[in-house]
Amino acid sequence: MSSSLRSSPTSRTIVIKLGSSSLVDPETHAPRLSTMSRVVETVVALKRQGHAVVIVSSGGVAMGMNAMHLAERPQTVPETQAVAAVGQGRLISKWDALFQEYEQGIAQILLTRNDILDWKQYNNARNAIQTLLDMGVTPIVNENDTLSTSEIEFGDNDTLSGVTAALIEADYLFLLTDVDCLYTADPRSDPTATRLITVDMARANDSDNEHNPLAGVDTSSGAGSSVGTGGMRTKLVAADLATKAGVTTLVMRSEQPANVALVMDYLGRDAFRGLDAEQEEKLLEEQGVPLHTKFLPISRDNRLENRQFWILHGLVSKGSIIIDNDMYQNIIERDSDDADNNDNDADDNDECASALSIDYQGGLPASGIIDVQETFHEMDCVNLKVGRRLSNGDLDPEFPLRTVGRARCNYTSTELNRIKGITRGESVTSFLGYSGSDNEGGPGAKSPSEDPRVSRLAEDLHECCIASRENLAFIPM
Repeated sequence: MSSSLRSSPTSRTIVIKLGSSSLVDPETHAPRLSTMSRVVETVVALKRQGHAVVIVSSGGVAMGMNAMHLAERPQTVPETQAVAAVGQGRLISKWDALFQEYEQGIAQILLTRNDILDWKQYNNARNAIQTLLDMGVTPIVNENDTLSTSEIEFGDNDTLSGVTAALIEADYLFLLTDVDCLYTADPRSDPTATRLITVDMARANDSDNEHNPLAGVDTSSGAGSSVGTGGMRTKLVAADLATKAGVTTLVMRSEQPANVALVMDYLGRDAFRGLDAEQEEKLLEEQGVPLHTKFLPISRDNRLENRQFWILHGLVSKGSIIIDNDMYQNIIERDSDDADNNDNDADDNDECASALSIDYQGGLPASGIIDVQETFHEMDCVNLKVGRRLSNGDLDPEFPLRTVGRARCNYTSTELNRIKGITRGESVTSFLGYSGSDNEGGPGAKSPSEDPRVSRLAEDLHECCIASRENLAFIPM
């Protein structure tokens, strides 16, 4: 990142997320000012050490419930939005008053998915947060509950914190909550629940459950309090999002936020590597480090670049394109080969170094499409799924579909249904009367054969590019 705060090798960018149950008493709905004060003290201390800190703060609706003397969370969207409008002002005013005690400035950032649907808007959000950090201001991010609806909401601030951490390329995401770490089940109701201290997310993403450290985790209990919307399930979602972008993610208890610094020092010593849970618990006790669960990011080669993350997790999917496995493997292998060829010339920060950077010279051709699901327009975001083709060319309904990525599609669903599966030597213009584009011009724009950026793959197949390489993103495997 360009921030001067990142010039020191010891400085880190940290996102601290606090849930409603940490900031508001679940019974009285009164704000927990003592916890908020300790968070502010911790943030100020971290900033004095040279770190950059962003807070993702829930509590707007809960604060509104307190102000409106409501015993239960509103059930309708208009009521929730109205209560959030009342509570959000109170929440940010309390943060501001506490930070003012240390002569520290804050900035409120309210987001919905609608605010980052455009790539320029996504970058604007990133630049705005980074500029605030450069200015020494602490950004406080929350979902804009006053305007959000089910179509554009993140749904919970755990997910929002994962997106925020990836957006600013943070080093750490701390999910502060009312439990000390991740358990295999809710320890409040299941005495057999065991702790998970370190989770390797590369193994957690492995389809082989025998090696998946999260395979036996039960997250069905949902939100832990009447004022919260998440629970451990949403924290696992946040960890999955953040670790795929290279962010180390931690779950720990919120009552003592100063422990964030202790855990960061512990992680820096790297003494936990190779220890099982029992051995590490003993090590934590010996070193005076509180219990926590750390989710280790996937390998550098497989991490998502910023635009890929935006396509996979910033956009709202409007449908699905089902491709055959041969096409999927062809794309991945081409990408891996090109990435290997670039390794000698690229440093660790070069975007071309990623094994899934979609750095092959091309996009997704129509020949690999088996079927199209739902209705969408050109440049809408769609899921990419792998299926199996029957001998007659149709989709095999018995074969389980597997989601492997997303794309911003150059064609509408109607057009794709007309050109899906065209074979080598066939031209898309014979089906549609016009060609496509691997830029955002859509139908009628310059054809791939006229565009110097077009792929060897599309040219070889004499067909359109369904989605260009910059508009493709695959889930790290």
